[in-house]
Amino acid sequence: MYNDEELLEVEDFDQDISLRKELIEEAKQIEMNDDWNEINQKVSQIKRKWKRIPYRDSAAEDELSRELDEILDKLYSKRNEGFKENKELKQKVIEQAKQAAASKNLNEGGKKMDELMEEWKTIGSAGRDADEALWQEFKAQRQSFFDRRHEYWDQMRTQFANAKIKKEALIEQAKTYQDSEEWQKTGEALRELMKQWKEAGSAGREHEDRLWNEFNEARQAFYGRRNQFYDELHEEQKQKYEAKKKLVTQAADILEQQLFQKEHTESMKQLQAEWKQIGSCGKAKDDEIWNEFRGLMDQYFDGLKAMRETKHAQWRDRLSEIRNRKQDMIQDQKRQIKRMQDDIIGLLGERAIQDMEDRIEDKKEFIAELEAEVAELEQRLNDDLKEKE
Repeated sequence: MYNDEELLEVEDFDQDISLRKELIEEAKQIEMNDDWNEINQKVSQIKRKWKRIPYRDSAAEDELSRELDEILDKLYSKRNEGFKENKELKQKVIEQAKQAAASKNLNEGGKKMDELMEEWKTIGSAGRDADEALWQEFKAQRQSFFDRRHEYWDQMRTQFANAKIKKEALIEQAKTYQDSEEWQKTGEALRELMKQWKEAGSAGREHEDRLWNEFNEARQAFYGRRNQFYDELHEEQKQKYEAKKKLVTQAADILEQQLFQKEHTESMKQLQAEWKQIGSCGKAKDDEIWNEFRGLMDQYFDGLKAMRETKHAQWRDRLSEIRNRKQDMIQDQKRQIKRMQDDIIGLLGERAIQDMEDRIEDKKEFIAELEAEVAELEQRLNDDLKEKE
């Protein structure tokens, strides 16, 4: 039997064993999916409590110590596996951060960096030393990207400011053309301003819409007036085209009759005068309808010319015929004079001879009249030839 002191000692031992068993159960309840800092705190608390329990160098205590060590070893083993897995995950995030840091699209790169940061936060610890080294590497990639983006935006702000100045100047130039009526020249000038506008680049979201509206308003003020002018011009040209088509119809009607008389010629000339008074109906249509009108005119006046040439030839033929006939008469009179001169030798009596001589003189005068007429006819024919030359 135990005495009281020994009994108390047994009871204390049993109580200590119970405490150790409770700590072992508490160690078994630790979940690896908890935060490792929290796990470490729990393990440290268990170890501290374990050390506070008196050790009596018993087999039971040694067995319980081995059981606790096994539990903690498993926890540390799982922790190390978790550290390794988390390290690999963080290294993958770092590689993605390197790619994002080199991205040409800064908006996409920034978005990716934010996503990677959120992903980094969800990854557990890879161990205190590894965590710090990995974080510094990840942070360096982020800083590299943000430095580059900051530098880019500094450059963009400068470009925006310069573009704003250029575009404000282009707006003032565009306004000077609003009231211009030099449609082609001003249209080319505005196209050049539009080219410079595009080359100037963006003035930034804050100013771009306002600047564009001002610039475009100045352009449209001119274009609106130009469009109105050309609309009116096209309507006027349409009316002129219709007027010219009527003249073409009238010319065709006259030509169809094939009567090349004075009345028709005067009508054709009147149509030409009216054509000039109508004015242009636009280059394309002008060329088309003018060729048609001119073709009709050419046909008419070619016909008129042919008719006149025919009449002229007939006139020359008549003059030549009259001249030839008169020349024949001259020869005939000369032959008669020759016979009369031959006959005068055989005449007796002064009176008969005088009569014959008077008749000869009459024929000579007649010949002189005929020769004068022939000379006049030949002069007219020669003058006509010279006029043609």
